[in-house]
Amino acid sequence: MDWNDQAILLSARPYGETAALALMLTRAHGRHAGLVHGGQSARMRASLEPGSRLAVSWRARLADQLGTWSLELERAYAAPLLDDPLRLACLASACGLLDGLLADREPHPGLFDATLALLEAMETDVWAEIYVRWEIGLLDEIGFGLDLSRCAVSGRTAADLLAGNDGLSHVSPRTGRAVSLSAAEPYKDKLFELPAFLLGLSDGGPVEVMRGLALTGHFLARSAFAQRHAELPAARARFVERYGRMHGIPPDGDGAISPGPAQ
Repeated sequence: MDWNDQAILLSARPYGETAALALMLTRAHGRHAGLVHGGQSARMRASLEPGSRLAVSWRARLADQLGTWSLELERAYAAPLLDDPLRLACLASACGLLDGLLADREPHPGLFDATLALLEAMETDVWAEIYVRWEIGLLDEIGFGLDLSRCAVSGRTAADLLAGNDGLSHVSPRTGRAVSLSAAEPYKDKLFELPAFLLGLSDGGPVEVMRGLALTGHFLARSAFAQRHAELPAARARFVERYGRMHGIPPDGDGAISPGPAQ
């Protein structure tokens, strides 16, 4: 059998003497593996960089076989970022999360489109804020979505709370639900701070991005990867560490510290 699709390369590693084993996120066929004959050649190197957008054909005699890829590079998103290790680390983090969390051959067309949007945004000034939103979307896609729309204590919506000057300010590390400033007051040291840019109330910035990464990282580790008896990818940890260091925010500073016992 064979099919054609759009794909984002997640990883590629040597296979045998000349081939490469390439793992793709395809739009209609999900996370899918296959062999690229000649994939270790210099000619194929640019096409097999993580984050590359490809037009692919997959072929195998039977559907459950490994199969082989034929591919055409449409855009190498890593190439313009070669002089920016931080953004390259972000790209590697996104690919590592997709590789580690998605089930084989399960379509996620919305997530595919969101990942393409993230890759397109890597050359903008708001790439880090978009990446945090992308991680929130990833959690939602795999069944661990956060509820940032209303207060978990009062049930009032964000709009209601803003009208009463009691805005959403924190998130429970146990439930992933937002709480208002007044409801959070007795437990502030046990809750995650909710970055205002996630509510459309600020433009973000490094401190808020680090708070967002702490929030999403907690649920990625405690819920998504723990269910798979795995740890967060090293690429994700490297990105967070580099981002904090670049902006002078230490690992135990604003946005990176974990809350106390879950509420």
